[in-house]
Amino acid sequence: MINDTNKHKGLRNQLVATIKAKGIKDENVLKAISNIPRHLFMDSSFIDFAYQDKPFPIGADQTISQPYTVAFQTELLQVAPHQKILEIGTGSGYQTAVLKSLNAEVYSIERQHELFVKTKKLLPKLGYVPKKLSYGDGYLGWPEFAPFDGVIVTAGAPYIPKPLLAQLKIGGRLVIPVGNETQVMTLIIRKGDKEFEKHEFGDFRFVPMLKDSAK
Repeated sequence: MINDTNKHKGLRNQLVATIKAKGIKDENVLKAISNIPRHLFMDSSFIDFAYQDKPFPIGADQTISQPYTVAFQTELLQVAPHQKILEIGTGSGYQTAVLKSLNAEVYSIERQHELFVKTKKLLPKLGYVPKKLSYGDGYLGWPEFAPFDGVIVTAGAPYIPKPLLAQLKIGGRLVIPVGNETQVMTLIIRKGDKEFEKHEFGDFRFVPMLKDSAK
């Protein structure tokens, strides 16, 4: 069935030690990384490298994010069980799996149709089923299911889309990499109807967040 061997589990333990050494402290996030078979979210040509702390191509000019980056963003999001989380950029589904491992109710949007079709089939096979998965424009968020306890964006946005702010609950958290060539990891906490608190956490590199739905 699922090809997840003791060797893979050992490599995941090494990966967890690596990202822990880089500063990830949230034990629930570390446990998710240790349990999720990242190699099953990657193209077969990259499987041997699945537990290196690096991003790799997944098709459609997209990447599976570096595990440290996934852990960093997830830790900033401070996910609690049963929270409603909007994910912008389903991609390979690996970040979705991390959120599901934290018992979140995940609503995920993917703009690349090729990835949307592939990941929609893959996630149920691996036991990580989001509440809703949509092919569409992440800049618009998902107003039908708002407000959200948290929003996580897994692509580099040139600016912070206003719909994502509007769809946050008061007390909710938006984690988004903002910038063009490189991005600054940004955390926005909604404090009131029109009050938002902003924190920045250094430079990262993501593929661009694209508008509209792919053809």
